[in-house]
Amino acid sequence: MVPKPSRFCTDDFDYEYPKEAIAQRPLADRSASRLLVLNRLSGAIEHTTFRSFTELPGAGDVLVTNVSRVVPARLKGLRDNGREAEILLVHAENDKTWTCLAHPGGKLKVGRKVFFGEDTSVEILDVLGGGLRRIRFDGPLGPAELMEKYGAVPLPPYINRAPDDADIDRYQTVYAKEDGSVAAPTAGLHFTPEILASLEARGVEIVEVLLHVGPGTFKPVREENPSLHTMHSEWYSVSQEAAERVNRAKTEGRRVWAVGTTSARVLETVGSAGMLREASGWTDLFLLPPYEFKIVDAMITNFHLPKSTLLMLVSALGGHEHIMNAYREAVARGYRLYSYGDAMAIV
Repeated sequence: MVPKPSRFCTDDFDYEYPKEAIAQRPLADRSASRLLVLNRLSGAIEHTTFRSFTELPGAGDVLVTNVSRVVPARLKGLRDNGREAEILLVHAENDKTWTCLAHPGGKLKVGRKVFFGEDTSVEILDVLGGGLRRIRFDGPLGPAELMEKYGAVPLPPYINRAPDDADIDRYQTVYAKEDGSVAAPTAGLHFTPEILASLEARGVEIVEVLLHVGPGTFKPVREENPSLHTMHSEWYSVSQEAAERVNRAKTEGRRVWAVGTTSARVLETVGSAGMLREASGWTDLFLLPPYEFKIVDAMITNFHLPKSTLLMLVSALGGHEHIMNAYREAVARGYRLYSYGDAMAIV
């Protein structure tokens, strides 16, 4: 989906931060993260903790969560010559054929194989561009069994350590249901069962949608004109029940909160006409300012990489000047950044 031309250039979404601000591990308590609350109309900023988020939505507001589960999609194997290779599964084309990222890319040409133990190998069938390859699984283990036996949590590239047992639980939202993501919908990592129960007790409706997050979420925008950036497509699904509940809220003037950029992209993909419908498919929607949101009124999000499509999306909702000012203040106050970092509420 081609975005409308932006009056901004990619450098307008740049900011400086110390490398030590990148959270390398999660906090012991999910809800102990700091929370920056940004008023998108005035630009006013408040600082609190995520536990106080329950006070922000009003009774009747709708909180939309992405229930995709992260799969152990990072597979380390050996090439024919015994040297290491890595496959990051992206999505299935059928039972045996998948799209993936592969490393070392220059060595994994068409016809080459990567072996995993004595069980299974994958063959490179095609080089698709953008770092992607089409592979075929050969052997007794299917992709799901192979991931269970050999797979690792696909931590983001800016986390400079190998995944450990704690990541299996913590790089996953407490409400995740459907396998398919290779990166966590990280705004949801702050929620606990207790916070969700507290929200429901206050009359907040929780609605589920699905978007399987792909590795394109980390792809930087390199074009000077951000509207020329090519988005990777990601699979989404909205049920009839979810559509009806969101539509009722919009009709009655109740706010719709997106938990993260992934939920926001689903809502704006399906609700481009101002109301949702039951739908599923692939979205490459790229939201950047100027953009008028049709469904989303407020959002919970993490802090995002400079010059990223995610930073551009939150700038479209919060206002470019307000968002960049909030980021500068967050860095100055020592907020923890990115996937395992602190949170922002745009209200």
